[in-house]
Amino acid sequence: MSDSSEVSIRIAGPQDAEAIHQMVVALARDTGAESKVDSTPANILRFGFGRDALFEVLIAEKERRPVGLCLYFFSFSSWLGEPGIYVQDLYVSPNERRSGLGRRLLRETARHGRRRDASHLRLSVDHQNIEASRFYERIGMHHRSEEDTFHIGGTEFLDLAAGSSG
Repeated sequence: MSDSSEVSIRIAGPQDAEAIHQMVVALARDTGAESKVDSTPANILRFGFGRDALFEVLIAEKERRPVGLCLYFFSFSSWLGEPGIYVQDLYVSPNERRSGLGRRLLRETARHGRRRDASHLRLSVDHQNIEASRFYERIGMHHRSEEDTFHIGGTEFLDLAAGSSG
């Protein structure tokens, strides 16, 4: 475990697409889901940067090397009537875990959200990732058992978009 104060956090730019992708793959590997990653650095570059960026990324660096990230996007709760942040990926390299860096990344993400009037932060955790669930609970996040996540993708999504699904 290292001291997280040695680590700087900054907003990622297009030059970081490869490093972002590498950390997303590392996160998937850590959770046993590396085979599910279909994205490429080109996807990160295309959809994360530019005028119509769909997400933002904070990068944590130590000695100019990436050691963590928080990839997030803004959302809106029609029930709360307020914007929020959805954290898609939070990754901290093994050497930096238990240093407080995960908390720092989430805190900085929340600060970015507050600048755009966000009132809440949400994320999903794989059921098997007990360590991550415990971390989120320790920092004050709450599991919401009243909600389930549903997903549609691939040809089923294309069929839905085309109006040909049941």
